[in-house]
This record gives sequence, structure tokens and C-alpha cells, in this order.
Amino acid sequence: MRTTNEYVAIYKAQLQKGDIQIAYERLVKYVMALKTHFSSELSDQYSFGNVSPGYMDYTYFPFFNDFLRGKKLRFGIVLNHQQMRFELWLMGQNAEVQKKYWDLLKSTERNKGRDAMPRYSVLEAVLVEAPDFDDLDALSVSIEKLAVRIAEEVMKYIPK
Repeated sequence: MRTTNEYVAIYKAQLQKGDIQIAYERLVKYVMALKTHFSSELSDQYSFGNVSPGYMDYTYFPFFNDFLRGKKLRFGIVLNHQQMRFELWLMGQNAEVQKKYWDLLKSTERNKGRDAMPRYSVLEAVLVEAPDFDDLDALSVSIEKLAVRIAEEVMKYIPK
């Protein structure tokens, strides 16, 4: 295993190339634009939280309606940096809420094959496996359509 100093030297060398900063900035700006797209298209159905840029692991923004808020739940549109894909997460306000809804939703089709609760969510669904960042308008529409469809499907499993 490398020491912290060795990792910092590798990090510094990569930063000096400049590519990582450019890619990260463009990705975060796109997620911000995606949130704006969602807000303009879906503001009659959902409220939206701020974009969290993350630590080069996940960049996301939450969205919710009154029903979800009452259950202490929210969805998140997540850019998974390591997998470089977009995901929809159902998240609880805290660990207790997440455990409650994991117990309720772990046997649903969306959690099929998953034995343990995800680290940060109750449920995760892949929206776009290989995003085309050269056609952002089409990407935004695709993410929106799938996210809304899956969110509506998942909410049917949550008791009124």
C-alpha cells in the first residue's frame, strides 16, 4: 500500500496535466444544467435541492414532492464518477429512515439480486450506462424520462 505522500505526488502530477480539472468542471457544470432542465420541466411535480459536487465520487441533486417529504425521502439524480454513469437513488433523511424503507423495498423488482442495502440509499437504478456528453440536450431528455418513469414506479411501493 502506498503512503499518503506517494498518493499526493501522483495526485499532483495528474493535476499538473490539467485534464482532470477540465473534465471535473465540465461534469459538475452539466449536472447543474441538468438540475435546471429538471426544474424547468418538472417544477409542477417536484421540488429540487442544490447540486452537491461531491468528492470526485458522486455528484448529485435531490428532488422530492410532498408525499416523499412526508416520508422523509427524496430521489437523487446521481452522476457516479467511477462508473461514469447516471443513476437514480431513493434516499432517506437519515440512517433510521433508510433502514425502514430498505426493509420495505428490498424485495421489490428494483432491488432484485441485492442482498444488502446500498451505502447511501435505499434503492439505486441505472438511468444511463454510457452517457454521450457530446449531445447534452438528448442526454438530459433521456435522463429526465427514465428518472420520472422509475420514480413513479418506486413511489407505488411506498405506503400512503
